[in-house]
Amino acid sequence: MQINLTGHHIEVTDSLKDYVNEKMARLERHFDKVSNTHVILTVEGNRHKAEATVHMSGNDIFADHTDADMYAAIDKLIDKLDRQVKKHKEKITNHLHNKHNNDFTLEESE
Repeated sequence: MQINLTGHHIEVTDSLKDYVNEKMARLERHFDKVSNTHVILTVEGNRHKAEATVHMSGNDIFADHTDADMYAAIDKLIDKLDRQVKKHKEKITNHLHNKHNNDFTLEESE
């Protein structure tokens, strides 16, 4: 998975890059068809905002979170993305499973 990391009003340090990469690996464990991700880290006053767009087969997912701490914002962002990725994977799996079940029942009834 390719991760593009951008900072607005914040210097993206190596520790932030490593932290985002480590957390994003969690998404890939749940759904391996993630192609690339664009993460934007923003500081506005004392608010730290993390937002991301995840491009994967069949869908694009967007989430953001604002917190007083950048690392906490990244953690909550990953939690939101993880829930959305799991939901997307479940939807695809159920759709394929139902398609195969319908084919089987048609053959069985003939």
